[in-house]
Amino acid sequence: SDGSIRLHQMTSEYPLMQWNDSTNGQPVIALQWALTRPAVFFVLDASSNIYIWDLLENDLSPVAKQTIPSENVVTMALLGEPEKTNGLLGIALAKGSGQIDIQYVKKKWALP
Repeated sequence: SDGSIRLHQMTSEYPLMQWNDSTNGQPVIALQWALTRPAVFFVLDASSNIYIWDLLENDLSPVAKQTIPSENVVTMALLGEPEKTNGLLGIALAKGSGQIDIQYVKKKWALP
């Protein structure tokens, strides 16, 4: 609820990494690892901002931020086929109105 993100290993109760205030204090609504690139994950906050983290490029802060204008995004899901190396990765965004928006991610964050 405070925008912090913790990366845990299953064998320990203590996080390997912790990023406090990673969303400028906005609650985290959804977080999902990329299906095609293991070091990348996506975070959706309560202000409809999507943060892209690439731990191989920068493990201190997100490498990109995209604001979804005009309407409240209530959740997201990633779309892709991990067994294929074509670099296609999409984000399905569910909006408060019930509309679904699908956007594709740049290949630099989708290629294995």
